[in-house]
Amino acid sequence: MASRPHPHISIPPGATQPIQPSPVTDSWNFLVTPPETRDPLHLWNDSNRHSSFASSSFTSSNVSDPSFPEPELSSRPSSRASSAFESANYAFPEPQIYRSTSQRSLLRPSPSTRSIGHRSTRSDLLLSASPQTARGESRPPSFIGSSDESSPELSATELSDELSNLTLESEEDLRRFQAGDLAEKDEEWYKLVPPEAREVLDKNEVLRQSIIFEVIKAERDYVRDLELVQDVFVLPMKNTAPLPSHKISGFIQQVFYNMDEILEYHRQMLAALFERQREQHPLVQSIADVVLDTTLKFRDAYEKYIKHYPIAEATHRNEYNRNTKYQYFLSQCAQDPRIRKREFNTFLTRPVTRLPRLKLTLEEIKKHTAPDHPDQDTLPLILNVLGDFLKSTQPGIEAAESKVKFWALCESLVFQRGEIIDLDLYDDSRTLIYSNTLSRRYRGEVGYSWADLNVALLDTYLLLLKPEHRTNGTSKNGVVSRPIPLEYLRLASFDAPAETRKEKSKSSISDQTRLFDSFRSKVVNVYPFTVYHASAKMIRRYTLYASSEEERQKWRSVLVDALGVRNTWRQVNKLFAPHILSQGFFKGVSSVPYNSGVKFTGKILCATGFMSGGRSFMAVGTPNGVYVAPRGQSTFRWILRVPSPTYLCPLPAFNKFLILSDSGLQSYSLDLLARVSLQTSPPQHLDNSLEKLSPPDSVVVFAKVGIIGKRTMVLFGTKGFLYMTLHVMEAIPPAEAARRSVASGPLSFRNSGEPVTIPKDSHSVTSLHRNIGVSTERGVHIIDPQNLALSTTNQMVVPNFTTADGNPPMQTLKQRCASAKPLGLIKMESGEELIVIYDELACYINKHGLPIRQSGYLRWETKAISFAHRHPYIILFSSDFIELRDINTGKLLQVIEGTDIRLVHESNKDILVAAKELITDGTTANGVMTPTSSTSGSRMENGDKLYELIETMPLVYRRQPQKSSAEESQKLWDEWDM
Repeated sequence: MASRPHPHISIPPGATQPIQPSPVTDSWNFLVTPPETRDPLHLWNDSNRHSSFASSSFTSSNVSDPSFPEPELSSRPSSRASSAFESANYAFPEPQIYRSTSQRSLLRPSPSTRSIGHRSTRSDLLLSASPQTARGESRPPSFIGSSDESSPELSATELSDELSNLTLESEEDLRRFQAGDLAEKDEEWYKLVPPEAREVLDKNEVLRQSIIFEVIKAERDYVRDLELVQDVFVLPMKNTAPLPSHKISGFIQQVFYNMDEILEYHRQMLAALFERQREQHPLVQSIADVVLDTTLKFRDAYEKYIKHYPIAEATHRNEYNRNTKYQYFLSQCAQDPRIRKREFNTFLTRPVTRLPRLKLTLEEIKKHTAPDHPDQDTLPLILNVLGDFLKSTQPGIEAAESKVKFWALCESLVFQRGEIIDLDLYDDSRTLIYSNTLSRRYRGEVGYSWADLNVALLDTYLLLLKPEHRTNGTSKNGVVSRPIPLEYLRLASFDAPAETRKEKSKSSISDQTRLFDSFRSKVVNVYPFTVYHASAKMIRRYTLYASSEEERQKWRSVLVDALGVRNTWRQVNKLFAPHILSQGFFKGVSSVPYNSGVKFTGKILCATGFMSGGRSFMAVGTPNGVYVAPRGQSTFRWILRVPSPTYLCPLPAFNKFLILSDSGLQSYSLDLLARVSLQTSPPQHLDNSLEKLSPPDSVVVFAKVGIIGKRTMVLFGTKGFLYMTLHVMEAIPPAEAARRSVASGPLSFRNSGEPVTIPKDSHSVTSLHRNIGVSTERGVHIIDPQNLALSTTNQMVVPNFTTADGNPPMQTLKQRCASAKPLGLIKMESGEELIVIYDELACYINKHGLPIRQSGYLRWETKAISFAHRHPYIILFSSDFIELRDINTGKLLQVIEGTDIRLVHESNKDILVAAKELITDGTTANGVMTPTSSTSGSRMENGDKLYELIETMPLVYRRQPQKSSAEESQKLWDEWDM
């Protein structure tokens, strides 16, 4: 032991015992004047001034040898980290302390090493006297210790040797603790500190040091667990692939989220705590500054993780329930001894529970910290930061939990077979607003019966669901009625009087009475309210019953709020925006008062836009004829007096303007039409350009212009007694038309083959790339317009249901289509699929006409009269609604409400709509249509309005390309003309 360095205290000659400071000058009120007779360590005897003194908190690094030069006190590290709070001064020279730089002394540092303004804490003072006891005795020079007995009196040499050995062992144990090599039962502060050090500490300080040690220990274990997640779960999951390879990265991101980011912050925090512990052990003055610094840094990372945790837990649980490989993987991970039989969820919740536990521990440290310790200022700041943060994450947690409930609901939905319903359930913006059990009354053969429904209100739909319990223990929700989009949801009465319902008794008194439970019943009050579908007010009307008046009003509140939010969303997310082209000019009979002098035009039947002479014009057909005006002008000129035109189509490449009216299918010069409207040419010139395409005295039912191959074809059907005739004519370029004679028929058009017969119930025609589709009541007939004779012989009708026998889904689709009216065909962009549009539904077919996608079908929310196609959208028109859907999935994207809506023109350039009114500036309040300035009766009497549906563009921020540094430098030199 002689060769080992020992702690050494040198008391300079002439030093006197410390005197008791005045309570006025020292707020600690510690007695520091021990009587000479009570000096068991003989620190104040002249004979022992140069004796070695040992304490459990000292470990020397300097050999107690006369030849070893004593270092200057200012060259050694202070016994504490330098602080601005030091202020106490003493009138006597303090003992000089020689110790290792890895330890913190229990003795007060020399005044030369203390910063001005610091106040010593209780854990700083070792050589302070105890107060007098009631019997006139005094304790050894120490704090008010945890032990009532004084330290044993030993010789200086023996005590120095003994405590030096203890200190070295304590330092080694601390190193093993930080490395994780110490036995778990020994990882306690009091076991790493010699008893002599504990005896001289105040009881509160002992508790405070123990709690600080627990903070460091918990931080070490926390970092170890987060590293364990990476080593035991994440990396092996990437290597063993218990999930499909394309799902691994996404699954890891969803389950573990930003745990690695949190780990990095805590590694830094743990390193700082270990360093502080090595410097100040066994009396760590403070860790508040380390915790505060890290807390301010990791808030954002924790906020992300905590708010995402419910989603992470649900993702793990769902995968575990359905994937046996994932179950086996976790069972293998659990074999790792470091897991210590803990559940996987325990590791996922570690970041969630860490901050609340840290907050509680810091509160305990504050409770046992001296009133004038600097931590009394820092700890409340940390606690406030953590408290505010935990409160701020609560709404995010609730939102995530709501999303988890929403996903659970989505996975439990069971739709009717065959119907394709895209509710866009897994979009990030989808939320479950409210759900609860409501009752519904059904009329049966023997009277009314009651059923309990799970009613769920989403941000886009209202779902009426019937709970189903499967034999395997899972619960499903069958969709009772098709989901009601909020755009179509309307609210009726919510104040009807309560009704009664009989319920079976759920209580039984004894085993004998259980036999009669099924016959017992009790009468309860139920409170009705009614909601309905705006496009099927009587057919889809639902009266639901709440269990209490409070529940009924709750439903009213959440429905009104959801409708308001959805209406606001509709206003700012329009895919197509109606733009008014004309209002107040076209008036029907009801819009023109008798003898008012107002010119009668009639309602808008058709319309189109065209270009001539570099100017844009609008042509509108009414029962009186055709009106033309330059685009943007409100006043139209009556140009052609043809009866009730129903189809207008300009052919700019051929300088022709087609009109289908009661007079048949006719053609006029496009340029002359524009000049007459501008009054630069006489009307007679326009009349002279007339060409009739339809046979004399024929009734033309429909007409359509299409591009077949590279040829512009005019398709029209004329009505016969038992059948209809399809005519196909090709438009001729003006140069070729000039060489034709009148005897050959119309100069600008020629027949493309002989007319062919088609079914009498044909009502429209659709042009495809090479063929055309003629819509009939039985289906759509596919005809090749360039080979009409062959098409008549081998005519194909789509959808083709010849293989429906033995195929239940196709039989269901066949029954649906049999009661619907075909409107036309749309060819998909892939070229391999077509979609057949009916007035109530649609289905997908291949190029052979066979139903595909498992014979699934789309259903519209409103019964369509006509449709338009603007890739990738289908636009459906009824008298009260315009419905916009995705052509690939059928997802409902937008709904426009109005009155007397009619599609009057559809082309690749324009979609023109006539209506009394389209609602574009707000729609409903409490689910009921509200008259606004745009829907007032006075304005609705102004007749028809002509709208153009304009496709909107998303607001996308485009970053400007950054200039290189060389360009910037050159610009600066250019400014200086250098």
